[in-house]
Amino acid sequence: MDDDWQQQIDALQEKLVRRDDPAAWVREADAMDASRRYPALSLRGPVFGVAAQDPAVGPEWRLLKPVTDGMPQMARDGLHSHLWFTAKDDTDEPAVRRELLAAVAVMEREPVNEVKACGVRYRVVRGDEFARCDDDGLEPPRPTDLEPARRSWDKRAKDTPSPDIGFVLDPARPDGLAAGALRLGLSDFAYTGARFPSDVREDSERAVTTHPDPVLLPTGFGVVERGRHGWQPRGTLTATPHDARRLLYNGMSEIWAMLYRYDETKKAKYARAAEEYKALDRADEFRFDDRLFRICRVERFLRMGPDGPEGPRPSDIDEYGPMKMHPTMDEDGTVHHESEASG
Repeated sequence: MDDDWQQQIDALQEKLVRRDDPAAWVREADAMDASRRYPALSLRGPVFGVAAQDPAVGPEWRLLKPVTDGMPQMARDGLHSHLWFTAKDDTDEPAVRRELLAAVAVMEREPVNEVKACGVRYRVVRGDEFARCDDDGLEPPRPTDLEPARRSWDKRAKDTPSPDIGFVLDPARPDGLAAGALRLGLSDFAYTGARFPSDVREDSERAVTTHPDPVLLPTGFGVVERGRHGWQPRGTLTATPHDARRLLYNGMSEIWAMLYRYDETKKAKYARAAEEYKALDRADEFRFDDRLFRICRVERFLRMGPDGPEGPRPSDIDEYGPMKMHPTMDEDGTVHHESEASG
């Protein structure tokens, strides 16, 4: 560790001491224990979301959409819809609506990663998703990870809202000693190895210089399954461990049967397994039908540069392009559906 790193670690420790927060010390101890038990990092790959810089709120960039999409165009689609519905529902001013719809029109035609409307800058942002691991697999939730105030197994229950929404992208955020050390360690992280194409490696190395400051995003939780080629995700990222457990329960009890067209025998077998899992209450691992599932802890970070968060890289892949997603809207808010236009 060089002198600069040591100075930054010492500063983080000093801040933690000044806070005099017993709960923070418990979280730090938990994090240090996890770093010893799960010493390696397993990189899953890039994720995308949307950030906004609104001068009316402040100079900071804040997340508008969760950084969980697998392709840049998925995040563009989320921004496209946000602008359209803002024009439809959140203003009565024709001039404001006209400016929002002008941005929508651009996003219908071009794979742009930034637009500006009504003084607000909107940007598609890029992060990387990873998890801690040991020889046995990925890290499960920690004892200090937050759970919902009321844990429900009801299939109709709403998931805990994403902590990404409104999250301030501040490289100097005082997240604690362990998080600060991780952030410092990620500052020079770049993709290496022959499994990454050369253009991916080059873009990654360039980002270390153009966007040198890592920001750790809120921790998420997911369901993974051990397969022949390692652990594979089974569903979306959730805000709490229990939301991920309910995701696994819902998959076994109902959703997988519909997606994969189980016959009645298999459907009933998986429904029984779901109830067995539910009865375990807080289980973070479940073995059934020669399959092994685990609730794992998922971490993410994105890079910041002088002009804000990093956007998609040239080597990031899209499987489809921009399109018209919503009906045409006039500046007075009138929506013209296709059937009306053809009539």
